[in-house]
Amino acid sequence: MRVDVFTLDIIAEMLRASAEESFITLGRTSQSPIIYEVLDCACGLLSDRGELIAEAEGVPGFIGCLGFAVRAILEKFGAAAMRPGDIYATNDPYIGGGTHLSDVVLIAPIFYEGELVAFAANKAHWTDLGGMAAGSWTTDATEVYQEGLQLPAIQLYRQGQPIPSLIDLIAANVRLPQMTLGDLYASVAALRVGERGVMEVCRKYGVAALREATALLLERGAQVALARLAELPAGEYTAEDWIDDDGLSDEALRVCVRVTVRPDAFIADFTGSAPQARGPINTTWTGLQVACREIFKAIIDPHFPNNEGIFRPLRVVCPEGTIFTAQRPAPVSTYWETGAYVSDLIWQALFPVAQDRLPVGHSLSVCGTIISGVDAERGPFVLVEPQAGGWGATATRDGESGLVVAGDGETYIMPVEVCEARYPILVEQFSFNTQPAGAGRYRGGFGLVRDYRILCERAELTATFGRHRYPPWGAGGGQEGSPNAVEIYPAGATAPAIRRGKLARYPLQRGDMARLVTGVGGGYGDPLTRDPALVQADVRHGLLSVADARRLYGVVLDPVSLAIDEGATKLLRQGQR
Repeated sequence: MRVDVFTLDIIAEMLRASAEESFITLGRTSQSPIIYEVLDCACGLLSDRGELIAEAEGVPGFIGCLGFAVRAILEKFGAAAMRPGDIYATNDPYIGGGTHLSDVVLIAPIFYEGELVAFAANKAHWTDLGGMAAGSWTTDATEVYQEGLQLPAIQLYRQGQPIPSLIDLIAANVRLPQMTLGDLYASVAALRVGERGVMEVCRKYGVAALREATALLLERGAQVALARLAELPAGEYTAEDWIDDDGLSDEALRVCVRVTVRPDAFIADFTGSAPQARGPINTTWTGLQVACREIFKAIIDPHFPNNEGIFRPLRVVCPEGTIFTAQRPAPVSTYWETGAYVSDLIWQALFPVAQDRLPVGHSLSVCGTIISGVDAERGPFVLVEPQAGGWGATATRDGESGLVVAGDGETYIMPVEVCEARYPILVEQFSFNTQPAGAGRYRGGFGLVRDYRILCERAELTATFGRHRYPPWGAGGGQEGSPNAVEIYPAGATAPAIRRGKLARYPLQRGDMARLVTGVGGGYGDPLTRDPALVQADVRHGLLSVADARRLYGVVLDPVSLAIDEGATKLLRQGQR
């Protein structure tokens, strides 16, 4: 049959609704707060060849990995060996997984009347999967074997039943087996929901219609990408930047990109970037591809429903063995730091010709945080979470404040109430980081400050706050933002004992405080051209001091008038008018 445009859209919406229902199911049934509160997961439906055809909102880097993971399973097992009810798993960073070992992909082949028609897949961050450090990632690993249990494309369920020996193996290698297995079963439940949605399409329209709709949706995605690509000026664009360190030394690492834009292709070449690092900030070929897709989609058309066809014009070039294409057994547990630079380099390179689509630099790092230990009342605990930060300004408005970074997509930060209820922690401060940075005609958005007071006898803190040494970039005369940082205040202290970008299992005692600071985004345009009324509003809202208004923006404010009468406040541009 031919699928008309109306039927095509109905099938597309049915598939997307099924992916969304899978996502909701995973969030509601998981046991890890990083899944059910943060939504550090993704769900999708894929063709029988492993092409993404429908997705739910979630972590973009997770969604992007699903196709690679399904194709890895197909290559290893073959479609002919698959049966209804089978489930496969992988977290292999080098083949299909693309991230780190904590992020597990589960895959279910979907059959209709004995015919393989599609796959359901999801990827979720399990709180613990073993390894040398609680939470299964750390900043001082030197090989992947230290980072947790590897699942190298395995079959986990056979015809609807879990394989007991593998379930036992997982339980024996993790610190919180009940939580980890709970997340596994939640992922299985989400797969079944996705499977049900595809079956409904087949029952209503038939397998032939599903296959034809899949091909049409992929072709539509490719056509949209080419149309939007043609709107960009053809040419070559370059950018370079520096990653703070690899977690084991203080040596900064140079990264670079050359982007070639043609009417029929978007080529990102990372040749010349630093070799793979000894520390765990490496990412892999799959991770590089996915990070390129994130920013490509944002530039091309962020609102068009995502599928594999959109990425047909994208080509990625990078030699093996770089920080972007690390080879086994290089450590990768904090891969997101480097993956974020993949997107940010293309972002910087294309910003001059895509200012209508992109802001300037933001806090960039997920600012991953782990607090772990043993509490007398709660027993062993592991808090794993990201932080939100400040986004860069655009050519028309101020940056967003307290927003998760680009790589985290449609996720959330951990609610204060959950932190205090589930863990021996008191949140003493949760506020904007109003450090005077990111000044411009439009200023950068504010980061956040979060203070954790330790209430148990002992705990450990692991954290990786990238852009600690190299703050978010500004443009058009706008100033840089401010760096991310972790500060440790011993019990009773009013000044930090240390301020760093990375910590590995740093010991904390009862009464100690960890302050998590995320950066202010970069500014756009000359600060002296900022509307004085906007400067006044920031001062009134406590986001800027009177002194900094004068120093950064040349605006003189009368503190008395500010406190008494907004309309009577006199604004003067220092040295002008």
